[in-house]
Amino acid sequence: MKHTHKLWLYCIGMLLLCATSTAANQESKIITESLNKEASYALVKRVIPKFHDRFVIEFIAKDNDKDVFELESKNGKIILRGNHGVSVASALNYYLKNYAHCDISWNGNNLNLLKELPVVPAKLHQATPYKYRHYFNYCTFNYTAAWWDWERWQQEIDFMALNGINMPLAMTGQNALWYRVYKDMGFTYKDMDAFFSGPAYFMWFWAGNLDGWGGPLPKSWMDSHEELQKKILARERELGMTPILPAFTGHVPPAFKDRFPQAKLQKTNWEGRFADTYILDPKDPMFQEIGRKFIEEQTKTFGTDHLYGADTFNEMYPPSKDPAYLAESSNAVYKSMAAADPEAVWIMQGWTFWDKRDFWKPEQLKSYLNAVPTDKLIVLDLWSEVQPIWDKTEAYYGKQWIWCMLHNFGGKINMFGDMDKISIAPSATFHDPKAGNMIGIGVVPEGIEQNPAIYALMLDHVWRDQVIDADDWVKDYILRRYGKKDVNVEKAWNILHYTVYTADGGHESIVTGRPTFKKSTDWTDTEMPYKLIDLVPAWDHLIKASPNFKDVDGFQYDLVDLSRQIMADYASILQQDIAIAYQNKNMKAFQLKSSQFLELIKDMDKLLATRKDFLLGKWLNDAKRWGTNDAEKALYEKNARNLITLWGDKDASLHEYANKQWSGLLNGFYLPRWQQFFKEVTSKMSRNQKFNEDTFNEKIKVWEWNWVNGKELYSETPKGDPVTVSKMMYQKYAMVIKAASKKQK
Repeated sequence: MKHTHKLWLYCIGMLLLCATSTAANQESKIITESLNKEASYALVKRVIPKFHDRFVIEFIAKDNDKDVFELESKNGKIILRGNHGVSVASALNYYLKNYAHCDISWNGNNLNLLKELPVVPAKLHQATPYKYRHYFNYCTFNYTAAWWDWERWQQEIDFMALNGINMPLAMTGQNALWYRVYKDMGFTYKDMDAFFSGPAYFMWFWAGNLDGWGGPLPKSWMDSHEELQKKILARERELGMTPILPAFTGHVPPAFKDRFPQAKLQKTNWEGRFADTYILDPKDPMFQEIGRKFIEEQTKTFGTDHLYGADTFNEMYPPSKDPAYLAESSNAVYKSMAAADPEAVWIMQGWTFWDKRDFWKPEQLKSYLNAVPTDKLIVLDLWSEVQPIWDKTEAYYGKQWIWCMLHNFGGKINMFGDMDKISIAPSATFHDPKAGNMIGIGVVPEGIEQNPAIYALMLDHVWRDQVIDADDWVKDYILRRYGKKDVNVEKAWNILHYTVYTADGGHESIVTGRPTFKKSTDWTDTEMPYKLIDLVPAWDHLIKASPNFKDVDGFQYDLVDLSRQIMADYASILQQDIAIAYQNKNMKAFQLKSSQFLELIKDMDKLLATRKDFLLGKWLNDAKRWGTNDAEKALYEKNARNLITLWGDKDASLHEYANKQWSGLLNGFYLPRWQQFFKEVTSKMSRNQKFNEDTFNEKIKVWEWNWVNGKELYSETPKGDPVTVSKMMYQKYAMVIKAASKKQK
């Protein structure tokens, strides 16, 4: 009996041990599966194909529920550890930046690795303080990514992973879903043609600002981008990201009022820019039905990570100030998500609370936010670095929220950004007791592929919770961007730091504005936040440094960009000289200065032609490549031309909002406009007649609209050496600009 009892206890113990071991193994398997090693190895191979075999990838568990990575050298290999692919990629990026002095950006890479990779002297362990690291603005999908193919998307997803992004907005391909939902409700192709916008205007279609503009949208686009979205989501998920997918906001087709006359609809209008659109009243039972159907169709097609983006009143006033109505609106949006996905979390932009701040008083905002469960809502404080809303709303009245850097409007490429503020504000806010439920940081520009230093600085916050010393950061940045130290480079960037990179907002060049004698126009504000005479010495230093860095991709971009910025700023000074000559009726001075102005535009075009980053032809040809026939190619090209010039129709109020200083656009659009302007003024001056700018504007609108509908070709191949041409521009303009700037001073 005694031995039997011991045997029985032994058996029970073994059973418990096995059960515990099995449970532990299953749990370990589940945890380990969050790291897709195959996907991580593939990323390493894409980023550094010649050195991928020098790296080993290993799993490491989260650190107190925070994403984590480790770096270590062992047995001649670099060990990259992380809890998922984003962490592993971040470990790789940290190694490349801090040990190998390399840099990866939209505008020039430095991946000049030595045969013997630098050793990690001691194991490094990093954990992020932020649960979420958000990326993309809805506008980015148009101002920059409208024509991206899978190859370009792969590059951006890799860039996100390398920089620790785990919460990307994923808006591609949703038109195909809406088409199926509404088709099942009895809507026709014709109904959808009046509803869906063209590809360059999806953001404002999603937001309910416009219907049909830039369309009709071809079925081939819907099909191709449904497949593209599947690839995007698969890649993001295998790296450990949780993409945000769209949800129903209430925006319905214009034909809705005819097909469902009993439905309760509200008319809304986007500040008089386009025709009225229709929003289904949140109390209408069809609101829940449509919202649920869309989420179900989307989940069936794309799967879900339970994060949904929806913004009901983007840059529009809600139909009612009644707090009860606003609560019903937000509750209806959330319920339509939750009906199809009980785990749904709403990701809401806080932009409208700033844009229409005269409407969103505390009573209205509290009602709108509090109608959604606290753990089911995350607010993006979209413009935290300039106009934060969290500090005016008791941190969104206790809701979860994310500190975001917006930075860029319209995808403009002028050099600007406040380095000192960006280096401090995210982490300082994170530690502020008044910040409430701040659970992440985000990068939400309307357009990217510009000002790489500003985004590199912001993204360096992802894996730290302390403020960054901006002066030290700049020195480290230029070392990794250019690959070696140089006294002239350091002097140049010190000047950049305290001129262009102390500005909250960017300014434009009058070159891209509709021709005028005024200093600025509606969307072309030329007021410089610095003195041009203070910026030009940075040009001196980069030119001096150029023999040492002429083959460095990032240096080439920075030199061309700075040359462009200085020339563009000088154009605004020159234009005011032209205005004075006109006012003084000095024909000789007018003709001399206007000739110099036109020559400057041509020279800017020649300079920008040397870099792929500044080519109109690339933008237009990428658009046309999506067309499956001539009609589709023409439609996409018109979308592409229109967005960056007039934006809307011939009389659009947003003309020049998304202006670009690009080769091809300067010679093909801006130069002819100014030539016509000067010709008209010269004619009037020669006859001693007054020039009427309003009359000229009516004429030039016709010419502009013809250009939008044109089909002339522009090169997508860079021409000329960036450093050589920059030196030519420096030799031609530096002394002239310094002299002109001193007069302005």
